[in-house]
Amino acid sequence: MKISKAAAAAAVAVALSLTATACGGSKQDAASDGGASGGAKDKIVVGIKYDQPGLGLKTPDGKFTGFDVDVATYVAKELGYEPNQIEFKQAPSAERENLISNGDVKFVVATYSINDKRKEKVDFAGPYFLAHQDLLVRADDTSITKAEDLNKKKLCSVTGSTSAQNVKTKLAPEADLLEQGGYSECLTGLENKAVDALTTDNSILAGYAAQEKNKGKFKLVGLSLSNENYGIGLKKGDKELQTKINAALKKMVEDGSWQKAVDKNLGPANYKNEPAPQITEGS
Repeated sequence: MKISKAAAAAAVAVALSLTATACGGSKQDAASDGGASGGAKDKIVVGIKYDQPGLGLKTPDGKFTGFDVDVATYVAKELGYEPNQIEFKQAPSAERENLISNGDVKFVVATYSINDKRKEKVDFAGPYFLAHQDLLVRADDTSITKAEDLNKKKLCSVTGSTSAQNVKTKLAPEADLLEQGGYSECLTGLENKAVDALTTDNSILAGYAAQEKNKGKFKLVGLSLSNENYGIGLKKGDKELQTKINAALKKMVEDGSWQKAVDKNLGPANYKNEPAPQITEGS
């Protein structure tokens, strides 16, 4: 009888241990899949930019603002997550594919242009926004109205950017190209007349120009030097998630939330956005 009680106690202990292990494994699996695996929806991890005003910005008080943030929040809501269940994770351009492939994030909304090279590593939903490469100049500068006007002028962009090389190689070979570590340095140079123009996607430029401290100082030239279709990056082969995100994006456009988000985040720069693009990924 004493042996039976001991055996029973041991069995209970083993069962409790296995249960705890199973629960711990489930949480670990969820965390390794962007925090969205399993039946319980505790949280979802989404990759965004932290340093792009108007698109994806982490403010000094720890809040997140921008068009991409609004899109990510809307999509997460359609997937069943409230704003307080969203964990935003920084997704620098060079790390986006790794974050997705490693399961560190469920999806990425970070001015992520869809192209064939990237689609070898990840899948996309969308596109949800069409941007164009443009130029930002001083508000009172009337000398630059086309890319060719940059010949013999100083053009700024960030190190490693394809935007400035695109202008110098194809449009203004005599432009004096200055590369900086970040767009903030280019803006300072533009304001101080150390450079004559800054180039990258018009949506990014509009976000910087719309900042309170920059209002009235700069203007977009209004060129379309390239087409940049922003998509939402996700793990390759996850067709179910792709379908759900596409449905959320379609709903966001149809109920007016998409345009409201554009106007709120990019409108102050007098940004003239393209209509929401047709969803092509996954179709």
